[in-house]
Amino acid sequence: MSRRSRDASVDSTTRSRFWLLFGYAALTFLSFPHPIGGVVLDLGRFVSWFGPALLIAALEGVAPGRAARLAFLGGLAAHTAILHWIYIVTVVYGHAPVIAGFAGPLGLGIYIAVFPAMFGATWAALARAGFGSPWVAAAAWTLFDHFRSFALSGFPWATLGYAQHANSFLLELAPYTGVYGLSFVTVLAGAAVFAFVRAVRRGERPGGDVWLAAVAVVAVHVFGAGVADPDPDRDLPRIRVAVLQGNVDQGVKWSPDRAEAILSGYEELARAAADDGAGIIVWPETALSGFLDVDPELRRRISDLAIATAATQVIGAVGLATDPRDRSTLYFDSAYVVAPDGRFVDRYDKSHLVPFGEYVPARDLLGTVLRAVARGIAPDNVTPGPGPRALAIPDPRAPGQQVKSGVPICYELLFPDLVRRMVADGAEILFAITNDAWYGRTGAPYQFLAMTALRSAETRVWTARAANTGVSAIIDSRGRVRSRTRIFERDWLAFDVPLRGAPRGGSFYARHGDLFAMACWAAIAMLAIVGWRRGKESPSEEIERRERTVRS
Repeated sequence: MSRRSRDASVDSTTRSRFWLLFGYAALTFLSFPHPIGGVVLDLGRFVSWFGPALLIAALEGVAPGRAARLAFLGGLAAHTAILHWIYIVTVVYGHAPVIAGFAGPLGLGIYIAVFPAMFGATWAALARAGFGSPWVAAAAWTLFDHFRSFALSGFPWATLGYAQHANSFLLELAPYTGVYGLSFVTVLAGAAVFAFVRAVRRGERPGGDVWLAAVAVVAVHVFGAGVADPDPDRDLPRIRVAVLQGNVDQGVKWSPDRAEAILSGYEELARAAADDGAGIIVWPETALSGFLDVDPELRRRISDLAIATAATQVIGAVGLATDPRDRSTLYFDSAYVVAPDGRFVDRYDKSHLVPFGEYVPARDLLGTVLRAVARGIAPDNVTPGPGPRALAIPDPRAPGQQVKSGVPICYELLFPDLVRRMVADGAEILFAITNDAWYGRTGAPYQFLAMTALRSAETRVWTARAANTGVSAIIDSRGRVRSRTRIFERDWLAFDVPLRGAPRGGSFYARHGDLFAMACWAAIAMLAIVGWRRGKESPSEEIERRERTVRS
């Protein structure tokens, strides 16, 4: 082959890899919900299978270092596009400079792209060592999806498994594997498609591992169809729960001039929900712009409202405490529980905070040039609570009785392990409170709803989700949204929600955590060790090993 022909071949291969990466980024973007022309486009269950196939195709035959660079570029393009709503958060409502609005999605995109890069390097190295199976690709991808949930405090937005939130058959894996099982099956299918197409193009027969992967993907869906039940909670006790959506514009939420109008609006919604029979009424995150701990008049009005409605109130507000070290004031993102007799009986403080949103990491170093975006909650960093737990919510149906509930607050809903620990602590229901006004009319509210739905599917308990503006929703124990609001509308929902106490609630995943993800870690670690040992073999040892393999 002439030099010119070789150069043309290289250029063609480079262009092919570029288009494969572009396709991976585009399909990854389309795998998550986005509003387009008044319609929410949600194609994940159809297209998410093919993104991993295109990425693996782009990495075919390259060294681990180059594979990491290629996967990084594809991941950066995909996730920077998905996170375009960060511009709204930082510039429109956070009042940050425009440059921060562009730097935010890019910075988070870089963080997320590191994980596809690590997958690319791992996959290329294992493929070179003879472990280029769809099963290995699925395990490696799942490992890095799980790693992203806690690395540098974690940011697992748009984890691949969420793309399958509307796949009711595949959701039946969630109570055993968490969202990571959905990632695994999606990549398994995509990698099998790639391996099949590659074999056909080479005139070869697809390997047994490819057929086994196809059988496994079909079997998982057949299993999901077989165990599906349109009403699995028909015999459980129920309680009527309402969620309130005040639709308070983020730009005026903390204005003292609007405090009375905001409170009066929520009081009106709470009374309407109580008139509809609601026994527990859930308010959104930081629904109140005052401080219940130090404002006796505000506290009295909330107590009077609970008494007047004869309903337990779960209210998002800013919590206060005094730092015993220097007597300074600590600010918390909190949920207060107010009994039907007007008593304040408990408070949960959000424990997993938003970096650069509610606090500035490395504050001594960065605090002089950066400030947290959510400045309405606190003049400085928000303080994390002690950790997830179940709350004892007074049951208005039976004085003296309680409903065990988890109250994950906004960002905490991104973390499967945090929410499942609430259920492991005894929660029979989840009251998810959030403020999605930050996101504007982007795909973020709908993507966040999908993540919330997975928390119910994983733990097998219902979720009542109250958002300052949509999407507020009632989600059943199979991760199906039973009722929802529109975004940017003042509204409320009420629903007779079943209580799934252990053992019917508290799924395998809730009790045991990320065993499936850890199994993927173990499998990849074992293969990496074997591959490393193979690389240390002398040529004669390698030939002898291959001959033994052929003879066996």
